[in-house]
Amino acid sequence: MSETITGYIDHIIYRNEQNGYTVMQLKLPGDRELDCVGTFPDVTPGATIEATGSYTEHSVYGKQFHIISFTEKIPEDSAAMERYLGSGAIKGIGAALAARIVAKFGADTLRILEDEPERLAEVRGISEKKAREIASQVTEKTDMRKAMIFLQKYGISLNMGAKIYQKYGQSVYQVLRENPYLLAEDIAGIGFRTADEIAVRVGILPDSEYRVRSGLLYVLTEAAGEGHVYLPREELFERASSLLDVPASYMEKHLMDLALERKAVVRQAEDESLVYPARFYQLELDTARMLCELNIRMPQEKNGVLKKLSVIEKRTGMELDVMQKKAVETAAGNGLFILTGGPGTGKTTTINAIIEYFESDGCMIMLAAPTGRAAKRITEATGREARTIHRLLELEGMPEEERRESAVRFGRNEQNPLEADVVIIDEMSMVDIFLMHALLKAVSPGTRLILVGDEHQLPSVGPGNVLRDMLKSRKFPVVELTRIFRQASMSDIVVNAHKINKGENVRLDNKSRDFFFLRRSDADVIVRVIIALVKEKLPPYVDAKPEEIQVLTPMRKGLLGVERLNRILQKYLNPPSPEKLEREIGERLFREGDKVMQIRNNYQLEWEVRGRYNIPVDKGLGVFNGDTGVLRRIHEQAETAEIEFEDGRTADYSFREMEELELAYAVTIHKSQGSEYPAVILPVLTGPRMLMNRNLLYTAVTRAKKCVVVVGSEETFQDMIANEQQKKRYSSLDERIVELSEAQA
Repeated sequence: MSETITGYIDHIIYRNEQNGYTVMQLKLPGDRELDCVGTFPDVTPGATIEATGSYTEHSVYGKQFHIISFTEKIPEDSAAMERYLGSGAIKGIGAALAARIVAKFGADTLRILEDEPERLAEVRGISEKKAREIASQVTEKTDMRKAMIFLQKYGISLNMGAKIYQKYGQSVYQVLRENPYLLAEDIAGIGFRTADEIAVRVGILPDSEYRVRSGLLYVLTEAAGEGHVYLPREELFERASSLLDVPASYMEKHLMDLALERKAVVRQAEDESLVYPARFYQLELDTARMLCELNIRMPQEKNGVLKKLSVIEKRTGMELDVMQKKAVETAAGNGLFILTGGPGTGKTTTINAIIEYFESDGCMIMLAAPTGRAAKRITEATGREARTIHRLLELEGMPEEERRESAVRFGRNEQNPLEADVVIIDEMSMVDIFLMHALLKAVSPGTRLILVGDEHQLPSVGPGNVLRDMLKSRKFPVVELTRIFRQASMSDIVVNAHKINKGENVRLDNKSRDFFFLRRSDADVIVRVIIALVKEKLPPYVDAKPEEIQVLTPMRKGLLGVERLNRILQKYLNPPSPEKLEREIGERLFREGDKVMQIRNNYQLEWEVRGRYNIPVDKGLGVFNGDTGVLRRIHEQAETAEIEFEDGRTADYSFREMEELELAYAVTIHKSQGSEYPAVILPVLTGPRMLMNRNLLYTAVTRAKKCVVVVGSEETFQDMIANEQQKKRYSSLDERIVELSEAQA
């Protein structure tokens, strides 16, 4: 139940300048003191406020008042005015000068400040210039206070209100009354739905030009979240019509307006029109251009390459087959080369041979992968340092006012390219169009770019289908490894993965040492089996800790979805304890010791790697979608949590930033891309046909190093193998590549 209190800010106990979270002490009538918490724009000791919120009981700090909204009150008497002016609220006025101002003007001080600020020069110690500076500050604070009160009427939080006012200033009134949909385009954290709610309150009509145009852009943005670079026009209109409750026939004119304003690109393809957000079309076009520029022949004498390989084989003990040798030869003779193949086909050995070959020529080689876990794997496999692509490109973050992936800033770019002769990127199926574009900007023609991946894995979480589109274009040198090597063929994980990929039946007789099928038909029984496997059965079998065993599931919702499984697994794997602090963030409960995952890219979050005695030995920016770690500590007073990621990075999250985390005892198969676990448990019972397909099953099985346990319905499992259907992903990088290649021919 919300209450309203009035008092003045005596002092700030704690303030996080990054997110505005503040703990402050309020002096109430009768000289009573009350600790208040909340997220605010800049607040100043001495200011009198009227705050709305509710009382809470903190486990350590006792009674607190959680402020939801507040308004700054005009000082009502001389004492309040002196306290306000002397608090530092206005630069250049300290306690002594505040006392002289109030002594001079008394109860008329506020009117003088707002209406006749030049009269401040009558006070000893204030020049005419200083009087003008003080007047300017007073006006600015008055204007902001009025704007914040105005914005709160429309349900806009204090923190968001501060961002809006910073962007628009005194134009904020005009923006909200005429076109609040601008907020969705200009302000990070405000989407179409929030702007639409404001528009309803303001009284903007449902078929308003601004609303329809903003709705079309919103649908295209949401489609990007599903991996699409464009939408067919009819599908765009259908989605927008459903969102806006406006006839699709009404949208053609507004789409043309967006195209004229260069916010959208409309392309004709055979019998349909395709609609791109303008920046996405440009991203694909630029990416195709840079790929074609790198795609140059670098002739090598074949016998010379084979002689070098023979020396390398003798020195290292490698045994390369015909296709692996062809891969090294092709890599040596081209500026751009793609190596593909499934598990057990010798991709890692081939990468090592390529590295040895170029190192023997004295080349500078850089290795990278999309995620920390994938980079760690390639480091272990090659014995050379591999970094994430973001670290390779020296991530500098993103402007705070921006929220577009294309606004991410890297230290390495066309002006400051990577200083390498050869750049090798592993797990290419995970690379989206944004990251590929940024990478290519940092690779200058003449540097060899070698891309390694498995096209049968799921596509990237972000928009685009880069690896598959490059292969589909047939414009680049490619070697596909298909032979399963003898050692790999001993593993039923590898053998069955290839059977799944070919659509062949998998034997489920449990005579395998590393691939098991437990037939169960009830979801709750499956959950109990999963708990027993994670806690007792699998850790000794694969020589791993329970937290290293990963449950992978096709879906988020449902009886065997990520959300339900995580709540149950948390209870059994990390139960409540007096020694473990907890924090509820939205609908999620986090506890010290929990396994957690980052669920969206955060380019501003700082991290560090700590060595002996907890001394930082490395630091940087950026935590990314799919990064997993452990919640080590919750700091109640600072309202932060310390997360240690698997690759050794540690980051401090504010409680607000913890909205970007979720439990990771179970994760979706899509989010497991690029990862490898000692053992994988895969529950399969029922699910949407579009989701329960061969591609998904193949990706899940290939995440396991030592053991796969499938629990559930054999019929569903076999149906997934037979189901080649995949959700259509709209991308057209292959078409841009073909167009440019043919234009250059």
